[in-house]
Amino acid sequence: MANDTNDGNKFLKVQGGGSLILAWQIRNKHVLVVGGGEVAAGRILNVLNADANVTVVSPSAGLNPEVRHRIDNKEVTHVDRVFQPSDLETLAPGHPGPPDMVLVAVDDAAASTQIWKLCRERRIPANVADVPPECDFYFGSVHRDGPLQIMVSTNGKGPRLAAAIRRFIAARLPPRVGDAVERVGELRTRLREAAPGPDEGPKRMRWITRVSDAYSWNDLCALTDEDMTNLLTFYRANKVPSLDVLKSMRGGGAPEDVDVFDGSFGFSVGT
Repeated sequence: MANDTNDGNKFLKVQGGGSLILAWQIRNKHVLVVGGGEVAAGRILNVLNADANVTVVSPSAGLNPEVRHRIDNKEVTHVDRVFQPSDLETLAPGHPGPPDMVLVAVDDAAASTQIWKLCRERRIPANVADVPPECDFYFGSVHRDGPLQIMVSTNGKGPRLAAAIRRFIAARLPPRVGDAVERVGELRTRLREAAPGPDEGPKRMRWITRVSDAYSWNDLCALTDEDMTNLLTFYRANKVPSLDVLKSMRGGGAPEDVDVFDGSFGFSVGT
């Protein structure tokens, strides 16, 4: 029993009552938005930014200028009427079957609840704006910088506070952090191409971690395609060169001409 107690002190305690924060991939998924007002406009932008295919069900008379703009630019499909239960069966051309997600943003509380119940019956994830008990997921306050997304959630308790906390965090991020993330992403992609084996997975992750820790944000942003090609030649030897070494290799400098390189890189990376 004593050992169980001691082991327990090593692990984080469970804190119930939270949400599972995920980066939900909805590219090319069908999202149904019920409503066309200001809240719907924000929801539409969120899912369009995630490359979803969006259908908006709302009478034209109730469309917000931003929603109308999305429709006029053919960024979304518009159904000019109120919601019908059959919309949860099949609605958008090219998307047979029910939608993958439903977002409800109408002022009619009774209608919103009915739509939510229909979604639950069909096991369709749904969010009813400003009604936390009728949400399978929440929209947080998001800071976006290229591929970097930081979401703050209060689990439906204080959306305005979430926005304030998000601004506080964003103001303290290094400049060009999104560019640095982009470059690391490119490096990871090229590394997977150069060393694709499943057994390489753990080593790839450890090496990318070391690269991320070795260089400053500005250094990562400044990496050229040539720098990344040269950097990858150090992978097999499980080394991470200094930025000065990478710079000295620009223009065709040979790795063996750099003092700290031992020549055991094991493979070459083409441009």
